[in-house]
Amino acid sequence: MRDALTRHRNRGTMDEHKFCFILCTNNDILLSEAIHYISHLNVPAGYTTELLTVTDAASMTAGYNEAMTASDAKYKIYMHQDVFILNRNFLSDILAIFRSDASIGLIGMTGYESVSPDGVMWHVQSRLGTPYKRKTSYPPLSDYRYSLSEDGYRHAALVDGFMMITSTDYLWDTEDLTGWDFYDAWQSLTFLLHGCKVVVPTQRHPWCMHDDGGVLNLTNYNRYRQKFLRTYHAFLGKHYSEIMP
Repeated sequence: MRDALTRHRNRGTMDEHKFCFILCTNNDILLSEAIHYISHLNVPAGYTTELLTVTDAASMTAGYNEAMTASDAKYKIYMHQDVFILNRNFLSDILAIFRSDASIGLIGMTGYESVSPDGVMWHVQSRLGTPYKRKTSYPPLSDYRYSLSEDGYRHAALVDGFMMITSTDYLWDTEDLTGWDFYDAWQSLTFLLHGCKVVVPTQRHPWCMHDDGGVLNLTNYNRYRQKFLRTYHAFLGKHYSEIMP
């Protein structure tokens, strides 16, 4: 895979006026709905978009690497098939954030200012973001709001994997992560350790909806959590400001 990335780099410079949406998918109905919302986004003048979908991926990281190396877009939007973008100016808004600080490498819609000591991302209180999220209890759809005290964005240690937007390419770890868990925490720290800032936008109104049904599949979650704890033990409990090199 590193050879594939090298070939990808050597094809030429990245297209700085291009966005690529990347989705691993196994559900045509959800994918069709996600694409419907993508197709209604306003595209900034002078920019283009492309959509890459990966089916039958061996893992999330393998699927993302496959699509990443196939696209020359500078801005890549990795998203779950059950995420629907509501903010029609989404592309202009993320572009403004990247332009505001060249060291910003990763944007998430939900994030956390610290790494949880037990590795479970959502066990920390310093939460950031404003998505709509489907719940199994009444009401069926709700939004939760953090980070509304200031304009722009807030820095994060980790961002949730339902949507991760990058302005530079780093390989997703396919050696340690052979399933569908912890790729988001792993990649967030990869960006920080390369000196790239990770941020979550202030969203006065939710930019997207995550329609995951509120049910988590934790079949292999603990196995990858233990890998995360062993690999990143030095960063457990750390605030993002303590992780940046």
